[in-house]
Amino acid sequence: MTEWSGFEPRDPSLEPRAPTERSPARMLARTVALLEVLLCSDYPTQLALAATFAAFGFTPYTSGRLSVAYVVTLSLVDTALLLGLMVLFLHAHGERARDVFLGSRPVSGEVRFGVPLTLATFAIGIAVLATIRTFAPSLHNVEHNPLQDLMIRPRDAWLFVLVVVVAGGVREEVQRAFLLHRFEVWLGGGTVGIVIGSAAFGAGHLLQGADAAIATGLLGVFWGIVYLRRRSAVAPIVSHSGFNLMQIAQYLLVGG
Repeated sequence: MTEWSGFEPRDPSLEPRAPTERSPARMLARTVALLEVLLCSDYPTQLALAATFAAFGFTPYTSGRLSVAYVVTLSLVDTALLLGLMVLFLHAHGERARDVFLGSRPVSGEVRFGVPLTLATFAIGIAVLATIRTFAPSLHNVEHNPLQDLMIRPRDAWLFVLVVVVAGGVREEVQRAFLLHRFEVWLGGGTVGIVIGSAAFGAGHLLQGADAAIATGLLGVFWGIVYLRRRSAVAPIVSHSGFNLMQIAQYLLVGG
């Protein structure tokens, strides 16, 4: 005769299951994350703004040259739009923008850390361009950087300084932080995010030449690694802004 222990065998099918990689909830979350990444990749917002501007007769070229007013307006409006979208998406998921963009480190310390990184990124850029022009000169396929035409007059140069700091340093590094955060949680990890994001970042600079696009993509890898290690976009913002300002100084002083 066997005694009843008070416990009966359970049906394994009734056990609660943790979400799997292919569970409907996780697949939906990944799809949402992917849509957010695409919307915040800069291409959809810039295309939408360009189409809107065109509808009102605001075009990017004046007398065959890039319009300073157009570039400044597009860059600053796009920056505001992207920042708003990213904060909205984070809030919708119960995440805090401060945690994603600033992390837990003191901002002042991150600023100090970012200053010497400016010199490091400038050295990386010079080394990459020199290597490409030595071993693959055909990739230097744009002799005259069209962005230099935006800095003919002193007033225009100051406006371009505003663009490279706000739309370049701030927007692109906050954007990189958001995209890497989404990749880390939902889309294959931070390394995948760095590779895909940096490739897209470099492609966005093809207007300046294939060599410039490659150098920019590699700098994107550098800034992405800094963000993932420090969990703050502040140092990359300082470094990226400083790099852009040094480029402008180079164009103005020695003609690029």
